[in-house]
Amino acid sequence: MKTVAVVGGGISGLTAAYRLRTLLGEDARIVVFEATDSLGGKLRTIELAGERYDVGAEAFLARRPEALALVREVGLGESLVHPTKARAKIHAGGSVLGLPPGTVMGVPASADAIAGVLSEKGRALVEAESSLPPVDLPAGDVPLGPLLRERFGDELVDRLVDPLLGGVYAGGADGLGLRATMPGLASAVDRGARSLTEGAASLMPASPSTAPVFGTLLGGLGTLIHRLAELSRAEIRTGTTVTALVRTATGWKVDDLDADSVLLAVPAPSARRLLDGVAGVASSAFAEVELASMAVVALALPPGTALPESSGVLIGAGEQDAAGKPFAAKAFTFSSRKWAQYGEGPVLVRGSVGRFGEPGALHADDDELVRVVRDDLARLTGVTTAPIETLVTRWGGGLPQYGTGHLELVERIERAVADVGGLAVAGATLHGVGLPACIATAGAAARRIAGITPTHEGS
Repeated sequence: MKTVAVVGGGISGLTAAYRLRTLLGEDARIVVFEATDSLGGKLRTIELAGERYDVGAEAFLARRPEALALVREVGLGESLVHPTKARAKIHAGGSVLGLPPGTVMGVPASADAIAGVLSEKGRALVEAESSLPPVDLPAGDVPLGPLLRERFGDELVDRLVDPLLGGVYAGGADGLGLRATMPGLASAVDRGARSLTEGAASLMPASPSTAPVFGTLLGGLGTLIHRLAELSRAEIRTGTTVTALVRTATGWKVDDLDADSVLLAVPAPSARRLLDGVAGVASSAFAEVELASMAVVALALPPGTALPESSGVLIGAGEQDAAGKPFAAKAFTFSSRKWAQYGEGPVLVRGSVGRFGEPGALHADDDELVRVVRDDLARLTGVTTAPIETLVTRWGGGLPQYGTGHLELVERIERAVADVGGLAVAGATLHGVGLPACIATAGAAARRIAGITPTHEGS
C-alpha cells in the first residue's frame, strides 16, 4: 500500500489528493496536513447575514478549462453559475468609467479601445505606438511596466493596466514581468507582431464570444473544497503544522507519518522552510519569491440598498475623489449586482485593500479597516447605509508576485524537485495564481507522484 503525504489543504492540495486517489486506487493511504483549522486556503466561504459568501477567491476563469472541467467531473455542474450582464467599471483620472473591452490586461488592440479612459494626449501616445520601432524581446522575461511606459506613456499604465493587474496580483506593472503575467502578448511579439498594439489585436477573437468569462458555485467555492476532500477519501489533519521533511531509507517522515512520497502545496515561505536540506536549490528559489498582502472587507447592507448598475469598480493607485482625497481600497465588488443568486436578501459588497509594497490601511485594526472601506464606498457611489454585518479577512503574504525573474525561479524549483525521488510541488507560486492554474499544477504533481508525469510540466 502506497502512502502519500500532501502538505497543504487549499485548492492545490485537495485537487492533488483527489487526483492521487483516482491514480493510485483505493488501497493508497493519502494524508492531508493543513496548518490552519479549516480546509480551503485562499478559498474561504463564510456565512454573512445568512448568505454563503466567498471572502477569498470569488470566481474562476471559465474560458480556461481546468476549473470548469473539475467542477463538472466531481458532480457540481448543476451548481455552476456565471455573472450577470452587469459590467465592471474603473476609477481612472478622477472619474468612474466603463472598463473598456478590446485590451489584453489593459494593453489596447487599438487607440479606439481606450477612448474615454485616457486623455487626448494619452490616447495619442497609444495611437502612435504602432509607428515606433518594432518591439524586440529577449528570450528571457522583461520588466512589464518600463516596457509599457516606453511604448505608451505613463497614463495607460497608471489608469488601466495597474488596476487590472492589481486585481490579480495586488501588484502593479512596474514590479511584474511581461512573459510571467501576459504570456499570450509576449508570444504574439515572438511570432512577429511589430508592436504591442498589433500583438494585442492578434489575440482578439474574430467575433465576440458569448461564452461566460467567469464562473462560481452556488453556496460558494467552499463547496468544491468539501467535495474534493470527500472524494479523495484522504485522512485530513487540520491544525497540524508540518515543521520538517525527513528523508528515510524507505521514503519520508512527515510529522508522525511514514510516507512513500510527499506532495507540497503550500505558499512559498512554507515551501522554502520544508525544502531546506531536502532540495536546497528549490528552497533558495522559493525564498526569492516576493509576496503581497491584502484584506477583503465584506459588507452586508440592508435589503433594498441601491447599488450602482455595475458589477464593481477597480481603483488605480493614486486615484483620488473630487476633493483630492485618495482611496484606500483597490477594488469593490458589488456582489448582489454581479451574481444573481443573491436575489432579494441582504445587499452584499466586498472591498479589497492592499497593494504590493504599500500596506497602507492594512496596518489598521478591523474596525478601522471597515470604516475606511465604508468611507471609500460612500465617496465612490454615494452609498452610506450602515451594514447589518461585516467581516474582515486578512490574507497576509497571500499573493506571489510574478516578477521579471519569476519564470527562471520556477524552472529552478522544478528542476531541483525533479532530482528528488518521491517529491512534487504544486500551487499558486508556480504557473499562475488563479484556480485553473493551481488545479493544473496539482494534476501535474499528482501524476509525478504516481510515476506517470514528465519531469517538467507547467500549467
